[in-house]
Parts: sequence; structure tokens; C-alpha cells
Amino acid sequence: MSQRYRITRSFQENDSSNLTISLEECKQYFASKPDFTYKSVFTVTGSTSMSIEGDFFMWSYGDTKIPFRHYQGDIYVSGTNEAVIPKIIEVAGELGADVSEG
Repeated sequence: MSQRYRITRSFQENDSSNLTISLEECKQYFASKPDFTYKSVFTVTGSTSMSIEGDFFMWSYGDTKIPFRHYQGDIYVSGTNEAVIPKIIEVAGELGADVSEG
């Protein structure tokens, strides 16, 4: 079973107006990272295919693409690949956010 992680500012007690991570902030942040690309549709392929519309920042790790999904002021990432954990911590730190399971 895959673990899901959330990069969020909701646990912080400082300025309440800055508790969400905006899509514009994400686009600006990830645009500065050469190993990330933005996609408005994420397609999962296997025995069947499924496309999900949303705001995805695809992290290229070797031949693997790992989606960081912006949704309602947070960023969600699957922890299926162990290499993603340090990247999640890096992104959260640079965005002034925390990481939680869920």
C-alpha cells in the first residue's frame, strides 16, 4: 500500500493569511527547478488508462515521473518510491511548510 504525504502550512501558528500554498506560488517555485514540469492532466497507464485533471508538478527522477499535486492550498505526493521522501522534505522546507501523512 502506498503512503501519501501532504506538504502544508496548516500546522503553523503564524500569519493566518499565509497558511495556504497558492497555485501561483507553486508555479513560480517549481519553474525554478529543472527537474520539475507542470502538467494540467496526469495520466496513469497500466492494463487500463486513467487521466486526472488538476495541477501537477511532475518530478523527473531517472526514468520515473512522480506527481506533486497542488490541491486546495496543499501539495500531495505519493511515497511509493523511497527517493521521493528527501525531495518532499526539501520542497516543504523551501516553501516554509510542514510534511504530514495523509
